[in-house]
Amino acid sequence: MSEQEIDLKKRRFLTGATSVVGAVGVGFVLVPFLSSWMPSARAKAAGAPVDVDITKLENGQLVRVLWRKKPIWIFKRDKTVLDNLPTLNNELTDPDNTEDQQPAYANNTHRSINPEIAVIIGICTHLGCSPTYRPEVGAADLGGDAWKGGFYCPCHGSKFDLSGRVYKGVPAPTNLVIPPYHFVTDSLIRLGIDPKAS
Repeated sequence: MSEQEIDLKKRRFLTGATSVVGAVGVGFVLVPFLSSWMPSARAKAAGAPVDVDITKLENGQLVRVLWRKKPIWIFKRDKTVLDNLPTLNNELTDPDNTEDQQPAYANNTHRSINPEIAVIIGICTHLGCSPTYRPEVGAADLGGDAWKGGFYCPCHGSKFDLSGRVYKGVPAPTNLVIPPYHFVTDSLIRLGIDPKAS
């Protein structure tokens, strides 16, 4: 073998090795770049459905859950609360839910699938504050005997009944929003999926 043949083999080897190293380097650069286009696990989870077990939920008890960074209220209403809801219609801005703020299955007086179980997004429709849960009937600071329980927004004084319907004469323009949900079983609610809409 002549020196020229040996140099040619070295050159080919070095060219091949450089190409391999370059390809590996490009791979190391491309993988993070392309994976940055994919949503993170946190971003995927932010919009993912949330399951809530209501087995131990008692009358009047409210459970707060986060779904898509929004507080969701799930609470149980007894017969007295359900009987009081229609009696409030004259005091409410939109008692018949004319605004499109709930799935079709919640377009009723109690604004829910199961009348006893309420599922409501806990954000005031005025400026986005989170109202406080005030289930006590006859609260003096909220209207005395006229108050049948509900939600009070301390930011600007908006009031909502126990189905999330807004009272007249308050800053909030519309009822509280009902999220998409369904019952997987009698005691398990899945937030974020409306199987009837798909």
